[in-house]
Amino acid sequence: MENRQANQSAIARLAILFGIIVVIGIFFAGSMFKTIKAGELGVIYRPFAGGLDKDKIFNQGFHVIAPWNDLIVYDVKEQIREEQLNVLSSNGLNITLEVSCRYNPIKTKIGYLHDEVGVNYESVIVKDMIRTTVRKVVGRYTPEQLYASKREEIERETATILEEMLKGRYVSLGNFALRDIKLPDDIKSAIEDKLAQQQEAEKYKYKIEREAKEKERKMIEAEGIKEFQRIVSEGISDKLLKWKGIEATQDLAKSPNSKVIVIGSGKDGLPIILGGEK
Repeated sequence: MENRQANQSAIARLAILFGIIVVIGIFFAGSMFKTIKAGELGVIYRPFAGGLDKDKIFNQGFHVIAPWNDLIVYDVKEQIREEQLNVLSSNGLNITLEVSCRYNPIKTKIGYLHDEVGVNYESVIVKDMIRTTVRKVVGRYTPEQLYASKREEIERETATILEEMLKGRYVSLGNFALRDIKLPDDIKSAIEDKLAQQQEAEKYKYKIEREAKEKERKMIEAEGIKEFQRIVSEGISDKLLKWKGIEATQDLAKSPNSKVIVIGSGKDGLPIILGGEK
């Protein structure tokens, strides 16, 4: 009887212990079992073993960690931030810009990013760096340069500076673009009128240059013809002309239509051919 009671008591204690383990397991399941989705990476914080492990990167998939540790998950897919900014040009004119920036955390450095900035790095550093860099670069240009001739140069310069700044904070720049530039209507009209006048001036300049080249071509052609005539005239003498006349007379004399040839009675001493028909 006593053995039966002892066995029942032991079973009850085991059941209670198992129940406690189950309850603890359920309680800590959320912190022990972690799933990292596609496009994500994780770093672990161990409060009892050295804190944040900045070089240990957890890849996609299912992970089991101690319940007292913390697995911090980062979205490492490319992000995009769009900003509308009011900036001052080099001459103090207020300009409204719409810019876009693509970026993502450097995957091998998310531990360092978390240690120095945190998961809210976009609002902490990215936003501020975009605004600061755009204002700094645009402030060196006039509205006309920004609107017309220097837009691509401004984009490249801004992207280069922004890339270095973000890289220093463990973020990679994908692309930077000036999407839209809004100027006061009167300034925009003045710039467009000036550009139209410049285009007309370029057309006129091209026309003048084309006419000048055509004139030069004709002068060269005329000089060539003149030189050719000079060479030909210098090479033709009276004796040569007489000789060619004699050769022609001989050829005509051989013709069946020739009748009478009078030697030495023609102009310049050339023969005269009389007749010419059968």
